[in-house]
Amino acid sequence: MKKTLMIAALICAPMAALAMPVVGDVVGTNAAEATAALAAKGCTISAFEAEDGSIEAKCTDEAMKVWEVYIDPKTGAVTEVKDEAE
Repeated sequence: MKKTLMIAALICAPMAALAMPVVGDVVGTNAAEATAALAAKGCTISAFEAEDGSIEAKCTDEAMKVWEVYIDPKTGAVTEVKDEAE
């Protein structure tokens, strides 16, 4: 039984790391909704700013990598996710 649980944990661990927001996810149209939805996906928000008609959310994942998540302000949908370092 313990061996089965260990195998299941090892298989699921990489999936948890991939739980970042993706294009098409609807995270909300206001800061409170977006912060909560992105946090549920493992992304801690440090700032929001308007950029080229989108809302840019600066977010840090569980590995402490910083991402830029672009959100459509009308629909609340994620339109792009970029590594801030690029």
